[in-house]
Amino acid sequence: MEQPVRLLFVCVENACRSQIAEAFARLLGGDGVEASSGGSHPSGVVNPRAIEVMAELGYDLTTHRSTGLEDLPTVTFDVLVTMGCGDACPHVPAHRREDWAIPDPKGLPIAEFRALRDDIRQRVGALLTERTAVATAAADGLAGA
Repeated sequence: MEQPVRLLFVCVENACRSQIAEAFARLLGGDGVEASSGGSHPSGVVNPRAIEVMAELGYDLTTHRSTGLEDLPTVTFDVLVTMGCGDACPHVPAHRREDWAIPDPKGLPIAEFRALRDDIRQRVGALLTERTAVATAAADGLAGA
Protein backbone atom coordinates (compact mmCIF):
# COMPACT_ATOMS: atom_id res chain seq x y z
CA MET A 1 0.00 0.00 0.00
CA GLU A 2 1.24 3.47 -0.89
CA GLN A 3 2.20 5.95 1.79
CA PRO A 4 -0.13 8.93 1.96
CA VAL A 5 1.20 12.30 0.79
CA ARG A 6 2.21 14.35 3.84
CA LEU A 7 1.13 17.98 3.55
CA LEU A 8 1.79 20.76 6.04
CA PHE A 9 0.10 24.16 5.93
CA VAL A 10 1.60 26.95 8.03
CA CYS A 11 0.49 30.48 8.84
CA VAL A 12 1.19 32.71 11.81
CA GLU A 13 -1.69 31.93 14.20
CA ASN A 14 -2.92 28.60 12.77
CA ALA A 15 -6.41 30.02 13.18
CA CYS A 16 -7.74 30.61 9.63
CA ARG A 17 -5.80 30.00 6.42
CA SER A 18 -3.80 26.94 7.43
CA GLN A 19 -6.84 25.41 9.16
CA ILE A 20 -8.96 25.85 6.04
CA ALA A 21 -6.20 24.41 3.83
CA GLU A 22 -5.78 21.39 6.11
CA ALA A 23 -9.54 20.81 6.00
CA PHE A 24 -9.65 20.94 2.20
CA ALA A 25 -6.65 18.61 1.93
CA ARG A 26 -8.52 16.11 4.10
CA LEU A 27 -11.77 16.57 2.18
CA LEU A 28 -10.27 16.45 -1.30
CA GLY A 29 -7.40 14.04 -0.67
CA GLY A 30 -9.14 11.39 1.40
CA ASP A 31 -7.01 8.47 2.54
CA GLY A 32 -4.24 9.45 0.13
CA VAL A 33 -3.32 12.49 2.21
CA GLU A 34 -2.00 13.09 5.71
CA ALA A 35 -2.68 16.79 6.27
CA SER A 36 -1.41 18.87 9.18
CA SER A 37 -1.29 22.55 10.01
CA GLY A 38 0.54 24.71 12.48
CA GLY A 39 1.42 28.26 13.37
CA SER A 40 4.65 30.08 14.06
CA HIS A 41 2.79 31.95 16.85
CA PRO A 42 -0.46 29.99 17.36
CA SER A 43 -3.44 31.84 18.74
CA GLY A 44 -4.76 28.78 20.56
CA VAL A 45 -8.19 29.02 18.92
CA VAL A 46 -9.64 28.49 15.46
CA ASN A 47 -11.23 31.66 14.11
CA PRO A 48 -15.05 31.52 14.48
CA ARG A 49 -15.51 32.91 10.96
CA ALA A 50 -13.33 30.07 9.56
CA ILE A 51 -15.52 27.61 11.43
CA GLU A 52 -18.62 29.29 9.97
CA VAL A 53 -17.49 29.31 6.32
CA MET A 54 -16.31 25.69 6.46
CA ALA A 55 -19.59 24.62 8.11
CA GLU A 56 -21.36 26.07 5.05
CA LEU A 57 -19.59 23.32 3.08
CA GLY A 58 -20.34 20.61 5.63
CA TYR A 59 -16.90 20.52 7.30
CA ASP A 60 -16.67 20.81 11.09
CA LEU A 61 -13.61 22.89 12.00
CA THR A 62 -14.62 22.83 15.68
CA THR A 63 -12.71 19.54 15.92
CA HIS A 64 -9.45 21.33 14.97
CA ARG A 65 -7.06 23.02 17.40
CA SER A 66 -4.68 25.91 16.80
CA THR A 67 -1.23 24.42 17.41
CA GLY A 68 2.38 25.43 17.15
CA LEU A 69 5.00 23.96 14.88
CA GLU A 70 6.63 22.27 17.85
CA ASP A 71 3.47 20.12 18.19
CA LEU A 72 3.77 18.65 14.68
CA PRO A 73 4.86 15.08 14.05
CA THR A 74 8.61 14.74 13.56
CA VAL A 75 8.52 13.65 9.92
CA THR A 76 9.73 15.04 6.63
CA PHE A 77 6.68 16.43 4.87
CA ASP A 78 6.24 15.95 1.13
CA VAL A 79 5.03 19.53 0.71
CA LEU A 80 5.17 22.48 3.12
CA VAL A 81 2.91 25.39 2.19
CA THR A 82 3.43 28.68 4.02
CA MET A 83 0.80 31.38 4.01
CA GLY A 84 2.11 34.70 5.13
CA CYS A 85 4.36 33.79 8.04
CA GLY A 86 7.42 35.25 6.28
CA ASP A 87 10.54 35.32 8.42
CA ALA A 88 8.63 33.84 11.34
CA CYS A 89 8.43 30.43 9.60
CA PRO A 90 11.13 28.28 11.14
CA HIS A 91 12.71 25.40 9.30
CA VAL A 92 10.47 22.36 8.97
CA PRO A 93 11.80 19.34 7.04
CA ALA A 94 10.02 19.05 3.67
CA HIS A 95 10.85 17.79 0.20
CA ARG A 96 9.19 20.80 -1.37
CA ARG A 97 8.18 24.25 -0.17
CA GLU A 98 5.63 26.66 -1.56
CA ASP A 99 4.56 30.08 -0.37
CA TRP A 100 0.98 31.07 -1.10
CA ALA A 101 0.51 34.82 -0.87
CA ILE A 102 -2.86 34.69 0.86
CA PRO A 103 -3.74 37.66 3.08
CA ASP A 104 -4.84 37.15 6.66
CA PRO A 105 -8.64 37.06 6.51
CA LYS A 106 -9.13 38.06 10.15
CA GLY A 107 -11.60 40.94 10.21
CA LEU A 108 -12.71 40.60 6.58
CA PRO A 109 -16.41 40.83 5.70
CA ILE A 110 -18.05 37.44 5.26
CA ALA A 111 -18.16 37.67 1.43
CA GLU A 112 -14.41 38.29 1.26
CA PHE A 113 -13.77 35.53 3.80
CA ARG A 114 -15.75 33.12 1.59
CA ALA A 115 -13.76 34.22 -1.48
CA LEU A 116 -10.53 33.52 0.40
CA ARG A 117 -11.87 30.09 1.45
CA ASP A 118 -12.70 29.33 -2.18
CA ASP A 119 -9.22 30.46 -3.30
CA ILE A 120 -7.63 28.11 -0.77
CA ARG A 121 -9.90 25.28 -1.94
CA GLN A 122 -8.78 25.83 -5.55
CA ARG A 123 -5.08 25.93 -4.56
CA VAL A 124 -5.31 22.77 -2.45
CA GLY A 125 -7.17 21.01 -5.28
CA ALA A 126 -4.46 22.02 -7.77
CA LEU A 127 -1.73 20.85 -5.39
CA LEU A 128 -3.41 17.48 -4.94
CA THR A 129 -3.99 17.09 -8.69
CA GLU A 130 -0.33 17.86 -9.34
CA ARG A 131 0.86 15.43 -6.65
CA THR A 132 -1.37 12.69 -8.09
CA ALA A 133 -0.05 13.29 -11.62
CA VAL A 134 3.57 13.12 -10.40
CA ALA A 135 2.91 9.91 -8.43
CA THR A 136 1.12 8.33 -11.40
CA ALA A 137 3.93 9.24 -13.80
CA ALA A 138 6.51 7.83 -11.39
CA ALA A 139 4.53 4.60 -10.99
CA ASP A 140 4.13 4.31 -14.78
CA GLY A 141 7.85 4.84 -15.20
CA LEU A 142 8.63 2.13 -12.67
CA ALA A 143 6.15 -0.25 -14.27
CA GLY A 144 7.73 0.27 -17.68
CA ALA A 145 11.28 -0.24 -16.37
